[in-house]
Amino acid sequence: MHNKRWVIQPPITPQADEALSKFPYLLKQILFNRGYSADAEARAFLKAEPISETDPFQLIGMSAAVDRIKFALEHDEPIAVYGDYDVDGVTATALLVEALQKLNANARGYIPNRFDEGYGLNKDALDSLKADGVKLVITVDCGIRSPDEALHARTIGLDLIISDHHHPDGENLPPALAVINPKQPGDPYPDKDLAGVGIAYKMAEALFILHPFDFALDKPSSFILDNLLDLVALGTVADLAPLIGENRVLVRKGLKQIRETKRQGLFSLAGVAQIKLDKITAGHIGFMLGPRLNASGRLESALASFELLTTTDFMRAGQLAQQLDVQNRQRQSITRSMQQKAEEIALGEDPDAHLLFAAHEEFNPGVVGLAASRLTEIYYRPAIVAAKGPEETRGSCRSIPEFHITDALDQCKDLLVRHGGHAAAAGFTIKNENLPAFVTRMKMIAKEQLEGRDLRQTLTADMEIALEELNFEVLKQLNYLEPTGYGNPEAVFVLRDVKVRSSRAVGAEGKHLKLTLEDSRGAAYDAIGFRMGELQPSLPPRLDVMFTLEANEWNGRTTLQLNLKDLKAAGMPD
Repeated sequence: MHNKRWVIQPPITPQADEALSKFPYLLKQILFNRGYSADAEARAFLKAEPISETDPFQLIGMSAAVDRIKFALEHDEPIAVYGDYDVDGVTATALLVEALQKLNANARGYIPNRFDEGYGLNKDALDSLKADGVKLVITVDCGIRSPDEALHARTIGLDLIISDHHHPDGENLPPALAVINPKQPGDPYPDKDLAGVGIAYKMAEALFILHPFDFALDKPSSFILDNLLDLVALGTVADLAPLIGENRVLVRKGLKQIRETKRQGLFSLAGVAQIKLDKITAGHIGFMLGPRLNASGRLESALASFELLTTTDFMRAGQLAQQLDVQNRQRQSITRSMQQKAEEIALGEDPDAHLLFAAHEEFNPGVVGLAASRLTEIYYRPAIVAAKGPEETRGSCRSIPEFHITDALDQCKDLLVRHGGHAAAAGFTIKNENLPAFVTRMKMIAKEQLEGRDLRQTLTADMEIALEELNFEVLKQLNYLEPTGYGNPEAVFVLRDVKVRSSRAVGAEGKHLKLTLEDSRGAAYDAIGFRMGELQPSLPPRLDVMFTLEANEWNGRTTLQLNLKDLKAAGMPD
């Protein structure tokens, strides 16, 4: 039952305790755990205020990009915003098209089809845009590893601006008119963690610095920028960009904007997902809105999601939201069956491998990343799941903190057609004849880095707490940490030696675990353990549990509930 490592943060130091004396004791410990040990820093974090200069013109390439866009505006040149098919790319495309159109630009969005065109820039698409009269192409959330395509754009007389947040290939930047990426060598922009949509927002910000007033709407440009922040929140959270620094600032404002949104597509999408927009959190984006927006690009074309976010027709928005909801259910079914098949392949070939690999002709290339993610989650190993085509194989990788997956792919780039990504997630395309050598090399790299290490998922808790200490005032304090998610986790607590007063498996096929827990003083709370239903028959009578605290609304009544992260028999070693 218990195969994860528990770590509880050390108690706050006397110096930090004194510096944070104006905060409640529980919040003090949580702030200290997140690296805030001075009053001013802690208040800036809780208020989600920027801690560094956010002028967009600090980004290398921004001035050149804005100058070229300004020329296009003055000469009514057609502009294409070329995005990616995930939520980050779709929101970034929608945001920049919307911003450009506010400036009366002749702008359109272009999102490649995952199945026909693959990831990122491709030469055929550039040829098609050129033939259609486009003079300027601006990429969002892609392009940083497309030197050949950038050279092709130059060859056919198409000006190209690349904006991306993925890691560049060292010093090898594409030969574009301008490259905007805070991760490029020598870039002075202080925050390197912006999502693709965040960088698109910085471009809009730079453009509106030069156009501080929208005369058509009789509104200041700050009003227009604020209305784009809902898209920033959607893309940033869905892409698992860390919710610290400027991302935290933008997402906090973006969630506020979603609660007040006039965007028809968001109303419709929230309706099918059964979310109350006025109470939306980053968690709702990550687990409910994001997967639906991603579903279209995984199964067909992401243009449905792009249209949903940009349409003003409420009937069309309703149709598109229903379509995405249906596609998301299809995606869930495909993922389950693919995960099972990928497990069989990976473990059948090499059950003790430090890296799990599965490729098959029947795998859907739009869902391989989700299957890889589940393998990594279950087995705590880096995992690659790939869709094998007649000539090329497209793979998606997920990894663990101990193994930087994109660095590993870089060591195989002589075998790859293209690749790119982050430390924990990446993608690649490879010729089928190179696949065996690639698998051998990747497994060798993983073995070199991971052999002999205690590979177990580490769960970190902020502090131990007693059941009787939990109340709505504590929950109110925890809400100041929002938005929480990747990079800024929810506060996590540990309860020791609590009695299982009742337990039952709930949900479809008894997938989840519902408990009532009681301490020695008679305090009791309900708890929910998602995907823990199988543990119910063998639960010991007393438990140690790791959990987050949340409000549970049911039949018009709001109660406190523990959301279980892990559990073990009371007294077992952490």
